[in-house]
Amino acid sequence: MHDHTEMDLMLRGYGLTTAKILYHFPDHPHLLQSFIWQDYDIAPTFPVLIKFIEFWKAKLDGPLHSVVYTHQRLIAPNEWRKVDGEFVLH
Repeated sequence: MHDHTEMDLMLRGYGLTTAKILYHFPDHPHLLQSFIWQDYDIAPTFPVLIKFIEFWKAKLDGPLHSVVYTHQRLIAPNEWRKVDGEFVLH
């Protein structure tokens, strides 16, 4: 995915996914810390987010408490339109 520009990804159906991750402190398991993650991903399967969560579980010490996410396609078909003319002022 890193070989493509952001515009390439958006044209291929990727949208911006933001996840708020709550996790337990490794040394103080009763305390929660939040982490915000953002990347381009494809709904509804979210392969990039799932890969990140799997990385977190395998490599990081803080066990996950919860993950809340939102997804927004930045380019939708109704946002493109043909422009036949233009008025320029000043």
